[in-house]
Amino acid sequence: MPLPDTMFCAQQIHIPPELPDILKQFTKAAIRTQPADVLQWSAGYFSALSRGDPLPVKDRIEMPVATQKTDTGLTQGLLKVLHKQCGHLEYVELNDLEKKWKNLCLPVEKFQALLQLDPCQDRIEWMKFLALGCSSLGGSLNTAMKHLCEILTTDPSGGPARIPFEIFAFVYRYLAGLDPSIHPSETTSYLADLKGESRKNGMVGISDFFIQKRTF
Repeated sequence: MPLPDTMFCAQQIHIPPELPDILKQFTKAAIRTQPADVLQWSAGYFSALSRGDPLPVKDRIEMPVATQKTDTGLTQGLLKVLHKQCGHLEYVELNDLEKKWKNLCLPVEKFQALLQLDPCQDRIEWMKFLALGCSSLGGSLNTAMKHLCEILTTDPSGGPARIPFEIFAFVYRYLAGLDPSIHPSETTSYLADLKGESRKNGMVGISDFFIQKRTF
């Protein structure tokens, strides 16, 4: 015999006072991030929220632009999210990084492909993984460095996107070292010239090395 429907009055229903704001912030985050799998992303969002960790949320909505030969869903905005979550670490455990990757609804195959570029065991230096991610967005080495500057800079959006020369040089040497067509002497000469030209308190901005090609 089915149980009768239970009627509740407003006074019997307790709504936690923080719930409306939690749901509001969650909704705004989902709209900004535009996850491919809302349930997967939501699990990562609330898990991070409960631990007090950085949330898997983009700073702003990104226009869908596929620069890769095959669109894997990886974008500069998602790399920036990962950097907010992992950038305080020198090394990151691969298991933890893979979980964060999945929570952003990115394909595991792409994650494994990136690691194959510089195989490692159990953990990876975070700055190297970020560099691999930037390089996978397509384009030249300079394009990868442009992505890196825009992710790491503390300058306001639309600004010069400056980062410390030491970080720039480390990542440039690392990526150049993975390209057999670039001789180490070329890398050394390039960085020496760049260091001499950019005397902005030890900072390098996009305009110091990247020239956007004009289309007519």
